[in-house]
Amino acid sequence: MRRNMPNLADIARLAGVSTATVDRVLHRREGVRQTTVQRVLHAAGELQYLPEPALEAVRAVPPTQVLFVLPGRSSKFLRMLGEWVQCSQNQWAPYHVNCRVQFIQGFDPDALSAALLRRGRGCNGVAFMPLEHPKVREAVDTLADEGVAAVTLVSDLSHSRRIAYVGLDNGSAGRTAAYLIARFVGAKRHAKVALIAGSLSYKAHVEREAGFLQLFSEQYPQMQVVGLREGYDDEAVNYRQTRALLEQHPDLAAIYNIGGGSEGVGQALKEAGMQHKVVFIGHGLTPDTRALLIDGSMDAVITQSPQSAIMNCVRIFANLREKRDLSAGIEANRSQVIFRENLP
Repeated sequence: MRRNMPNLADIARLAGVSTATVDRVLHRREGVRQTTVQRVLHAAGELQYLPEPALEAVRAVPPTQVLFVLPGRSSKFLRMLGEWVQCSQNQWAPYHVNCRVQFIQGFDPDALSAALLRRGRGCNGVAFMPLEHPKVREAVDTLADEGVAAVTLVSDLSHSRRIAYVGLDNGSAGRTAAYLIARFVGAKRHAKVALIAGSLSYKAHVEREAGFLQLFSEQYPQMQVVGLREGYDDEAVNYRQTRALLEQHPDLAAIYNIGGGSEGVGQALKEAGMQHKVVFIGHGLTPDTRALLIDGSMDAVITQSPQSAIMNCVRIFANLREKRDLSAGIEANRSQVIFRENLP
């Protein structure tokens, strides 16, 4: 005799899934696409398998918890990016993702790896700007073993188990900076050019330097690169580095600041009366670099949209949860070259 009460098999038939899938959904276990979850719950409700309060409890799947780990003081662009995450929580609601930010000391692999392990273990995923260091790589691999996905942001991490990278093609960004400097200085002129990196422990900065030098070697061999210095994205350090460069090379024609702290470079150029004589290219459109563009101390800023970068991270984690292709709905991270005349 047929039973009147529905069972898992009845729900499975109506939803078009297996009984094992129905069991996973009703016991709120992970590993089922959200669209499938909704189909199963709809079938369970239609068959009145569970009372409405119980169904609502099953539907109340907690949002995906994503932690952004970013340097707190070293780069104003990165600080701005983190603050944008904090004030835009309502934008993540359609993706069922909850984002929070952990600011840490920059250029410290111990602090970064500790933050990833300590805070990342309580999340479904982490997005962070990595340092090229074995401790950071090991932390990412440990999180992967524990089911916590990692996305690298702005700079990538070699030979790691991160699931995606969100950021510019940094080699292309470096080549763009070299091209701009050559055109501003004069392509046929023999000129001295200096580079200041935030830190070569960032893969992004290494790639920008490599792209810059590659374009000079290919197209402008008459340009002389007089040295690469590290400023650690620090305004005061970049100020001192620029003053030293100007003293050592009074005929310096251009500076490419690969990282942050551009206001220190601008201050040194202005104090030396060289702000309209030395071509200055940098990265990241912030209130400070905007002011430098407006007063003419800076010639161009290569930047990317912080909003698009964060949104891409959110979409990647949502795609991972829904078992979609990670690149579904992801916008290409395009660099923008900003001059005084096209400031947004």
